[in-house]
Amino acid sequence: MLSRRRIPISNLALAEGFAEETDSEGLVFVAAGPEIGDDWDAVAHELAEAFRLTQEAVQAGAPVVYVVAGEDLLGQRGVPAAMIATGLLSAARTTAIETARASVPINVLAPFDDADPADVVAWSLRLLERTGVTGEVIRLGAKHLGKALP
Repeated sequence: MLSRRRIPISNLALAEGFAEETDSEGLVFVAAGPEIGDDWDAVAHELAEAFRLTQEAVQAGAPVVYVVAGEDLLGQRGVPAAMIATGLLSAARTTAIETARASVPINVLAPFDDADPADVVAWSLRLLERTGVTGEVIRLGAKHLGKALP
């Protein structure tokens, strides 16, 4: 059973939420946000690490959840953070197509900054379950409701 959580140190609330959870199989990759700054090498490293960990998970037949900030998917917190978020969304959808026959779910969870970290943990764990949901993006929080986006 492969169980891996990759959470940036800057996301202490999420790290604490996942600390007690050890039973679920799969990869939860929490993307770095604006704290990555304008360092293009750091952006490349972040995406390469996601690729490496995803490849490991898929080869083990384990589910994958990418957690990216909803604001980053909309490009509201800078270009580097948006590149990572949208790159991971594209990777999830492409990988979901490639792994559909093997029933390996790959999804994206996109909490906005008003989402409760406990909800992020709960939804991440739910998306690791083999329920037939794959290649999807789930938004958490109310900041996107009733708005024309972006």
